[in-house]
Amino acid sequence: MEATQPYSLQDLADACGGEVVGDAQTLIRGIGTLEQADPGEITFLTNTLYRDLLSKTRAAAVILGPSDRHATALPRIVSDNPYACYARIAQRLFPFPQAVAGVHPSAVIDPAARIAASASIGPQVTIGAGAVVGEGVVIGAGCVLGAHVVLGEGCWLYPHVVIYAGCEVGARCILHSGVVLGADGFGMARDQGGWVKIPQIGRVLIGADVEIGANTTVDRGAIEDTVIEEGVKLDNQIQIAHNCRIGAHTVIAGCTGISGSTRIGRNCRIGGGVGMVGHLEVCDGVTVSGFSLITKSITQPGVYTSSIPSQPHRIWMETLANLRALPQWVKKLRALEQDIQKLKEE
Repeated sequence: MEATQPYSLQDLADACGGEVVGDAQTLIRGIGTLEQADPGEITFLTNTLYRDLLSKTRAAAVILGPSDRHATALPRIVSDNPYACYARIAQRLFPFPQAVAGVHPSAVIDPAARIAASASIGPQVTIGAGAVVGEGVVIGAGCVLGAHVVLGEGCWLYPHVVIYAGCEVGARCILHSGVVLGADGFGMARDQGGWVKIPQIGRVLIGADVEIGANTTVDRGAIEDTVIEEGVKLDNQIQIAHNCRIGAHTVIAGCTGISGSTRIGRNCRIGGGVGMVGHLEVCDGVTVSGFSLITKSITQPGVYTSSIPSQPHRIWMETLANLRALPQWVKKLRALEQDIQKLKEE
């Protein structure tokens, strides 16, 4: 994919705060991997395992860290954080698309809604009474905003996002297709062999600069609000249940399920496929490995893992048989410890 316009290596270094080594006027028209980059593209090295590919790449320039400063003769940008540098350069080469302000004729907007003149409202959009759409907001085709929904300035909603009544989204948030904010939490009371629905009267509150991936759902609170703090990044197909709170700048990978009333701290990193049971607290600075199951609160920062890596089927069946026998071995071990203790006392 070619950028809308070429930039010199110096321009790109200025964008990310890196240092140019070599020809600063090298023109860059795109980005590629070390293996696939074409002439005219810039590539990046963030993992020393791929250093050998530097001698084979056809890229015009490369982004790398100080330890690899002399690893290539190509024009290069040296950065203390080459991956973040790459991200900022990618933003410069491929800026966010600009939308045209205005309301599509097929949109249905309640007269009591307030829509900024600079907002862009796509076809078949529905906006309820009392909703507020801020400056520069872009709402894609088929989105639905319930009554009294608030969208902060600069938000971008891709097609078919649904935001239920009363929910609020902070400035510059990105909501990808299929996101649902504010659906009812799973609240039921058992009664006479059946279930009585508990009205979910809380809201979903989203802070500024949050990005939420496709088909991710965030349930409204049962009584209090479900809160996603500023700078949180959520991947695709995540379920966040009612009354949860996700701390600022935490990132959560796809297919994770977080049960109700769980509180996750700031700057946490949650891998894909993680499950968290309800009413837990996870402190700041925690990393959870993919496919882990968290059943107790975490009070100390660090890396937590509970998954069992795959094994050949025959070995797994043997492991499983040993696990089933484990309670018997524990009983025998405790009995043996008691016998040893008696011998010591004699």
